[in-house]
Amino acid sequence: MKRTLLVAVLVSCLALPTMMMAQSNNNSESGFKWNHVEVGAFADYFRLSNGSNPINYVGVGGRVGFNVHPNVALEAEMAYDFERNFTNISGSGATTNFTRARVRPIHGLFGPKFQVGTSGPFRAFVTAKVGFIIFGSSNASATPGFQSGIDRIADGSSRFAVYPGGGIEAFGGPIGIRLEAGDDIYFLGGARNNLKVSIGPVFRF
Repeated sequence: MKRTLLVAVLVSCLALPTMMMAQSNNNSESGFKWNHVEVGAFADYFRLSNGSNPINYVGVGGRVGFNVHPNVALEAEMAYDFERNFTNISGSGATTNFTRARVRPIHGLFGPKFQVGTSGPFRAFVTAKVGFIIFGSSNASATPGFQSGIDRIADGSSRFAVYPGGGIEAFGGPIGIRLEAGDDIYFLGGARNNLKVSIGPVFRF
């Protein structure tokens, strides 16, 4: 697993300069202006399937994407879910609270994003990514807990993950907001489906 991820990262790094050069040539030939890079941060909601008692996680993440065609981008993203949410609904109303989680998922995903509406302020897109998920264990605050979780990539604790999803983006100039939802599937004794929703600002260049 570790070797496969390393090869994928190296191939992507080697291919990006060539793709960016081709992108620049296409722009100059056609006169059609579109964005080269998109960077974003997001709040992450991850509903972990756990039999009849699903676990609601929340956290933060970031992503970066490089357009290789007006309608196609290659994206990489990572999210860290370090808190759990507990919501109770009763006849008198609803209560919700957040508490720091001991078991914390870390998601790393890479893949294409196919988008329409590239010439206007609104975009719709679908994506299909692959990567990994790690369930780290920590009682530390968010930053040290993330670092210790990342250290577990090398010890074989990561699980292969597949993520099909889609969403919308709305822009006012170079600044926008992105809403996305999908199925974060990891494999442990078979496929395990989990809802993943993210929302946050994006910046395009």
